[in-house]
Amino acid sequence: MLRSQEMRGVAAEIDSLKIGAGWTIEELDRPQVMIQSSVGESHPGSVHLGEYVECVRKGINKKGGRAAQYTVTDMCDGIAQGHDGMNYSLLSREMIANMIEVQMQSTPFDGAVFLSSCDKSVPAHLMAMARNNLPSIFVPGGVMMAGKNNLTLEQIGTYQAKFLRKEIDEEEFAYYKQKACTGCGACQFMGTAATMQIMAEALGMALPGSAIMPAAIGGIQKISTEAGIQILDLIHKDITPKKIMTMKAFENAIMVHAAIAGSTNSLLHLPAIAHELGLELPAELFDEIHRKIPYLCNVRPSGFYPAEYYWYAGGTPAVMEEIKEHLHLDVLTVTGKTLGENLLELKESGYYEKCYSYLKEKGVEKTCVIKSYKDPIQPQGAVAILKGNLATEGAVVKHSAIDKDMLQVVGRARPFNSEEEAYNAIIEDRIDPGDIVFIRYEGPKGSGMPEMFYTTEAIASNPKIANSVALITDGRFSGATRGPAIGHVSPEAAEGGNIALVEDDDLIQIDIPNRILNIIGVKGIRKTEEEMDEILKTRRNNYIEPQLKEKSGILKIYSRLAVSPMKGGYLSVR
Repeated sequence: MLRSQEMRGVAAEIDSLKIGAGWTIEELDRPQVMIQSSVGESHPGSVHLGEYVECVRKGINKKGGRAAQYTVTDMCDGIAQGHDGMNYSLLSREMIANMIEVQMQSTPFDGAVFLSSCDKSVPAHLMAMARNNLPSIFVPGGVMMAGKNNLTLEQIGTYQAKFLRKEIDEEEFAYYKQKACTGCGACQFMGTAATMQIMAEALGMALPGSAIMPAAIGGIQKISTEAGIQILDLIHKDITPKKIMTMKAFENAIMVHAAIAGSTNSLLHLPAIAHELGLELPAELFDEIHRKIPYLCNVRPSGFYPAEYYWYAGGTPAVMEEIKEHLHLDVLTVTGKTLGENLLELKESGYYEKCYSYLKEKGVEKTCVIKSYKDPIQPQGAVAILKGNLATEGAVVKHSAIDKDMLQVVGRARPFNSEEEAYNAIIEDRIDPGDIVFIRYEGPKGSGMPEMFYTTEAIASNPKIANSVALITDGRFSGATRGPAIGHVSPEAAEGGNIALVEDDDLIQIDIPNRILNIIGVKGIRKTEEEMDEILKTRRNNYIEPQLKEKSGILKIYSRLAVSPMKGGYLSVR
């Protein structure tokens, strides 16, 4: 018996209340499907989703179901940049997932279709699917088109830094701000939003070829209707997220992540999703897979093309075809078929011809955007996990966006206890070539783990320091980040990690090929490993924690209950 029908016999008021909400008596007997979206007027990634909700409803009705719309809207990391609002970004993922759990457990449904586009709503939806384990499908909300001359939103950080350094005037800066966002959808680069849409498809939870389709071309409406039809099939076959998001599916997703040079924030989100399923994704697994899967996608911020070109070049299925020999093709997906069967059907359906027609209009070849497996951008994936006395649990770096001269360096530490202090030092030209900037107390327990996007752009946009200054933090980075930025340092400073003990002019060793992150000297003088251990021990004994901003409300709760960055930054009462 369907869950919705079973509960009607338990809670006698259900029928009455639903009739009062406009349901017909006939509809009460149908399979009941929640349509859960992040629709709201908060930003371009959510404001357009209502149209797709109605397309999903149409598909559900056509297949004999009854839909009910629910929403928990999301915040925008772009709007939260540069102020304390960013401290609430990562924890918003937990709050969205928690509220959806409340909604799904309070009201009996037989299945659900989820729609979202952006950084925290997509992983939150995947977490909610995993936690509640009802038959579910995810519909990606797509990306916005690039502006004139391929202007994309992540470039605004660069132009802001140039404006503050008086390299461009106010009129030019205003022009870029006004022209960067062309309409609805997620941001136009391989940031966290685009990456997580792709991860949803790679996990098998979205229909094939649906991730980061440009919202403006109209195809998402059709996908939404198809999802509404398909969810009834999943309900009847009892195909649940736990049957789809297996360990093999997560390995597939990490392989795709390597090939696309995906956002480092995925190393927070994928482990958090897996945790809801009782699975663990250790940092070492990401490193192992990224070592064997080549980086293929020439898409911003690591590459040249805006995100829409990824879909024009065949999207996630095209990437999967290139790395096919590594993938688990026998995994189940929301189509009710295996990944291998889906890829075969796409070849026969005209999907690629449709995608390539847009590339033809642009005068671009497919291999300009998605390289072949035999001719990759680089032979390894984009992410490395570094360890050492500075990060005993690990740290994350996206080395695809780093100048080769910065892969192995030793520099002098310039530590700051907040992003604001570091950003001002960079803008005011107080950072010298060869310095290594530290921003600490910005992890989940420190301040909520905000992004450091403006700071990385301030470095990357300054020719004097762009190719010689690294940034290390226990916070995280935007998916738009470029340059030598090492984040997620664990244990974080607020938990007593050694990043809290770094002092001015300590010598810091960064060795990405060998996955090393160490403090190796003091006051510019190298020390032996044993000497360094004793120095850190003495510093710990004398350590006095700095006065941090007073937390209140949900941020205070999150700081107490969040696990470390390398475990996913999710809430845990253990």
